Amino acid sequence: MKRLYQGLCAALLSLAFLTGAARAQLEIIITDPNISPLPFAVPTFVARNAEAAELADNISQVIAADLTNTGLFREIPRDAHISRIGTFDAPIQFSDWKAINAQALITGSVLAEGDGRIVVQFRLFDVTSEAPLGEGLQFVGTADGWRRMAHKVADAAYSRITGEGPYFDSRTVFVSEQGPKDARLKRLAVMDYDGANVQYLTSSDSIVLAPRFSPDGSRIIYTGYESGFPKVTLINVGTLQKQTVGGIDQNMSFAPRFSPDGGRVVYSAEVAGNTDLYLLDLNSGATTRLTTAPSIETAPSFSPDGTRITFESDRSGGQQIYIMPASGGEGNRISFGAGRYGTPVWSPKNDYIAFTKQNEGRFHIGVMRTDGSEERLLTGAFLDEGPTWAPNGRVIMFTRETSGANGAPALYTVDITGRNLQRAATPAAASDPSWGPLLR
Repeated sequence: MKRLYQGLCAALLSLAFLTGAARAQLEIIITDPNISPLPFAVPTFVARNAEAAELADNISQVIAADLTNTGLFREIPRDAHISRIGTFDAPIQFSDWKAINAQALITGSVLAEGDGRIVVQFRLFDVTSEAPLGEGLQFVGTADGWRRMAHKVADAAYSRITGEGPYFDSRTVFVSEQGPKDARLKRLAVMDYDGANVQYLTSSDSIVLAPRFSPDGSRIIYTGYESGFPKVTLINVGTLQKQTVGGIDQNMSFAPRFSPDGGRVVYSAEVAGNTDLYLLDLNSGATTRLTTAPSIETAPSFSPDGTRITFESDRSGGQQIYIMPASGGEGNRISFGAGRYGTPVWSPKNDYIAFTKQNEGRFHIGVMRTDGSEERLLTGAFLDEGPTWAPNGRVIMFTRETSGANGAPALYTVDITGRNLQRAATPAAASDPSWGPLLR
């Protein structure tokens, strides 16, 4: 696991400078539901030595795939390119790229050094204005980490054009499932956001549910059944050491989630026949009861500043979404539409709460403002549930399960406009995703 989390050194390389004219012309408004994908070109990066040839090709392909998968960009195939980039510093023949209708151009180079490191350089150009869009960048890392450097290049291009935060250089934890529907074997797994580099963290000896990354990505908290009953369990991603956490008087504990500072965990626990929300201080071990309603309170999620918690409760007679102070209290209901609402998750941008909605026999992934206004359903299917936000707060991953005896869960992503629904790549059936932070 250490290899997957190796540090990646990034340094500015003064290759070009941002111009106001370029930035004004080349941009995408990501919230526009009627946007047409922006055509872009990524010529194969220049290999500065023979050892870098395969890496240069692979890195270029991953960059193109990252941008294309957003639904905001359309790659112009390489066989349509007129110009050929022979050296990294060669002047750009903008007329050749305009001729094939490219609006953005990404060029780069790769050097494989003798000590196992590689150096990746890239530049982004606004073809219409014939100007660079931002400074060139250089990334230095190991050959094993080439995918991360590709994601970082794509992140930089995406952010410069859309104005949104990056999210490609991130990982997802999920429950990998195998076997028949009535006897599934489940284990925790982590993968790059695009499905690469899958690593398994637990065996399939016991059930695992609802894994959640810590804010720094070093730990995962989940519901484990090692004891035969659901218990909140903490696992270190690097060492795979596990420990059960929470109060000893709690018969069952489940649905945990970290606070934004990583020092606390909020979760549900059953005590004396009542299910309430509890707050655990990981340093002191102190546990605080947050709710006292004679109903089921579960699926808590912190606001980005850690001052509030959203959760689901059936205190009104059916599942609805509430918000309360992080110190506890009655909470205010924010969902009032038809159907049942559950699994609320606060956006990292603090602008939306994502949720699962069940209505008229269908399940939906939706978003609403933090006051309950502007509800918008993004998906609809036999069973969609369990949303999780990308680090930039503009893409949601969730579980979709098909019907029937042979039905199986899979991971999907959708942007906040609902226009770009895609199945995520996993080696087997998968559920309960949690998107981790940007890697460091």
